[in-house]
Formats: sequence, C-alpha cells, structure tokens
Amino acid sequence: MFDIRAIREHPETFRAAWNKRTDGLGARVDDILAHDAALRQAVTDKQEAESARNSNSKLIGQAKAKGDEAEFERLRGVVAEAKKTIEAAGEQENAAREALDEILLGLPNLPLDEVPEGADEEANVAQTHWGTPRSFDFKPKDHADLGEALGLMDFETAAKISGSRFVLLTGALSRLERALAGWMLDVQTQEHGYTETSPPVLVRSDALYGTGQLPKFGEDSFKTTDGMWLIATSEISLTNTVRESILGVESLPRRMTAHTPCFRSEAGSAGRDTKGMIRLHQFNKVELVSIVRDEDEGLEELERMTKCAETVLERLELPYRRMLLCAGDMGAGARKTYDLEVWLPSQETYREISSCSYCGDFQARRMDARWRPAPSENNPKPRPEFVHTLNGSGLAVGRTLVAILENYQQEDGAIAVPDVLQPYMGGLEVIG
Repeated sequence: MFDIRAIREHPETFRAAWNKRTDGLGARVDDILAHDAALRQAVTDKQEAESARNSNSKLIGQAKAKGDEAEFERLRGVVAEAKKTIEAAGEQENAAREALDEILLGLPNLPLDEVPEGADEEANVAQTHWGTPRSFDFKPKDHADLGEALGLMDFETAAKISGSRFVLLTGALSRLERALAGWMLDVQTQEHGYTETSPPVLVRSDALYGTGQLPKFGEDSFKTTDGMWLIATSEISLTNTVRESILGVESLPRRMTAHTPCFRSEAGSAGRDTKGMIRLHQFNKVELVSIVRDEDEGLEELERMTKCAETVLERLELPYRRMLLCAGDMGAGARKTYDLEVWLPSQETYREISSCSYCGDFQARRMDARWRPAPSENNPKPRPEFVHTLNGSGLAVGRTLVAILENYQQEDGAIAVPDVLQPYMGGLEVIG
C-alpha cells in the first residue's frame, strides 16, 4: 500500500513515477484522489450525524419531562434523520475505502530516480561484465541435449507424471543439484552472514498480499483447493516472518536465506523456453532476504546482496553480467533491481540467473512490519517506522545447473565438475 497522505500532498510525484513504469498509469492518481475525497466526506458526514444524534438524544428526555410534545416530536425526527445519515454515510465510507484499497493494492512500487526509463528489457543497462566466455573447438550443445545424452535428465518421464515444464533428474545430476544448493547455503551463511531458514512453502493469501503477488499476479501462482498457495519464491515466506511486528533497532539488519522448491504457473509464457530447464513450473532456488531500517541502508544492502550472488557465479567461474533494470522491466514490488545474467554457450547470449531488488517500505506497509528507533534525549519515546525490505536469488539452482552443463561440457558430452563443488560430490571430477 501507499501513504495516502503523501499522494494527497504530492500527487505529481506519484503520477510521474507510475507513468515511468507504464505510460498512462499515472492517471490512477485522479481515481485515488476522487475515492479519497469521497471517503473523507463520508467520514465527516457520519461524524457530524453521530454528533447530532447524540446531542439531540439528550434533549429528547428533557423535552419529554417538560411535557413539550412538539419539541419532543421534532427532536425525535432529527435523531431519526441523523440515524439514516449515519447508515448511508457508513455505506459510502465502506464503498469508498474498498475502491481505494483495490486501486492502491494493485499499483506497483515507485521506481527510484536513478532507474532508467523504458518499457522492456531492451532499455536495461549493462553495469559490469565478469569473466570471458569460453572458446570451444567444437559446437557446444544445449543443456537438455547434454543431460538426456547422459541419461540423467528426463523430460519425457516427467511429462507422464506431471505434464510439460517438469524435469526428472537422476544420478549424478540430481546429486549436482543438491551439491549446488548445499554449497550456496554454506557460502551465504558462513561467509555472508545470512541465517539459514526452512520456511513453509504453502502460505495464506495474506502472505502474497504482503509481498505484492496478490491481488494482481495471482494467475502466476498455484492455488490449492483449500485456498492456500504454493510459493513462487521463498521471498514470500521469509519476508512475511516480520509481518505485524515491531522490531528492535538492535535486530537490524536482518538477513535470511532459504533453499526451497518454487512453483510458478508461467502464465503468459506460452512458446517461451519450452525446451529444457530454463522455464519450469517447479524449480529450486536459494533465496536471500534482508530487512533494514531505511532507504540509505537499503541501497547499501542492495549492493551487498548483489555481490553475495555474484560471488557464487565467480567461484563457479561462470561468465556473467550485471544489468540495471529499467522501470518497465522491474517486478511490481521493486524500486531498483539488478539482474545477473549468466553466459549460455548454446544460445550465445546471457540469461537471467538472479534478480536482486530493493523494495523500500512497499511490502512493509502491506504487512504492517515496523521497527522502533532507539530512544534519545530529544526523542525518548520514538514512534515505530516501517522497515525496508530486499530480496534476491543467491542463486536459482536449476539455472545454475544449466549454466554448468553448458560451460563445463566436454567434446565427448561429459561434464567437468567445478572445483568448488567436488567436495560436495564425493570428489567426483567428471560426470560422463
């Protein structure tokens, strides 16, 4: 949600920011102000009517005691009319509040000034490149062809079990996936100070409202028959651990990581990446979530979090680039986002493997997650403030597996195991 007072006082700021996201979206400011005005008028009418009802109700008894029937009847009429006004104004208040909340819940976050303008990925800006793509003396194969040739990646059997966009990994590839997740968690917890967490993967609707997947993006997730949702990312579970809380300043920043399965319907992606493991309905991811105090701390944390994800790619010696996303390509909850894109030889291009976002207080307002500053001489009882949240992939495990298969492939179809993963693979150096 957004601070309605801020929209009321600075409408052009919000109008420009939403137009930066999507041309014409800023027009919703007019709707917001109209419903806000209707809401405030209804509240005023209701309060005035309640005051009139209360004051005249006291006078009814006095008129009755004096035997003034005319005044008694007049006052009864005034009170009856006030009750009608209270009821009507209450209905108007509820309708205006519902309409206002519906608009505010469906609007995306405001991009920061340094976020480039643009409607799609074509306007994203490359920030850095790391590593040099490997030169092959043979034609590199696609990861799916490599995995199937090894007999360790099976899409046909997975389709019999679950349908399209699922995969069955076996043997050394299944172990490699597990090794990746375990090693990533060790890096993030032992070196970068994240607390390992095992959160639920089934959540209530409130959790998705809190992080911004609902109400607008429900079609991207899977809903169970009893109204629960399978998480599309453990960002949802981890961020909601601070919902409806007031955190002490000493507990911030709070950094959490989790390795979980993630589930996405991939609505609207028909025809895209239908082959292989790039776009699946179920995949594993090591997620990073940070809870901080304010924007200054949040932007510092974004750089730190992105570097934590980059460390994984560098240790694996996988070439990548960092992209600053334009306003139109960011997720709805983000104010600033870096994408890390890894080099895939078979496609001769970079593909997203991690997305790290600073969300400001956008999610905190929806979750009512706050922190209380430390008392000071000038402010002995400081009021709680909304926390600021960040999330990022550290990394998407399946896509990292894809990148290893393609970048470490040998001419005979075998896959060299990266040095850092060999201890997690029982010393195995080559899959073949």
